[in-house]
Amino acid sequence: MTVHPRLVRSVPFWTLVVLSVAAIGAGAYVLVDKLGTMEATILDGTATGVEVYVGQVWGVSGAVLVGAGVVGLALALAVAAARALVPAAPRNAETAAAVAPVVETAPATAVSPVFADEPAASHDLSDARDAAASEVRTGDETVVTDTDTDTTDAAHRDAPQR
Repeated sequence: MTVHPRLVRSVPFWTLVVLSVAAIGAGAYVLVDKLGTMEATILDGTATGVEVYVGQVWGVSGAVLVGAGVVGLALALAVAAARALVPAAPRNAETAAAVAPVVETAPATAVSPVFADEPAASHDLSDARDAAASEVRTGDETVVTDTDTDTTDAAHRDAPQR
């Protein structure tokens, strides 16, 4: 079983969708009811201050609920679109091995120890040149090749100095 559940079985996702639809429905009901009552009483000439002024506040509240519901549905749509872009995880280990690319790594080269009778600076430079000359990058993998260190050292000594 995967750690992340599918979106179809996600309780927070469906809660967002259901609450957004409920907010749109409740907001539309309040908006239509209060504005309808206010319009009818104004046209009849029987409107009171409560129906006119409080009805406007209820109408605005209904419009806010409708807007919040629309934003919630847009958010649910964005989450569904983002989830569709994420690849599905394999269900078992055999499928994971078949899907995952096999990357072979080159064996590490051994570093020779520094002895007291050798100068440390020249040994470090020759090791760095050897390591740099023995690795060839091809695509995504590094291939270690055997090179002649005397040829490499000679090439570095004969190079023009700036």
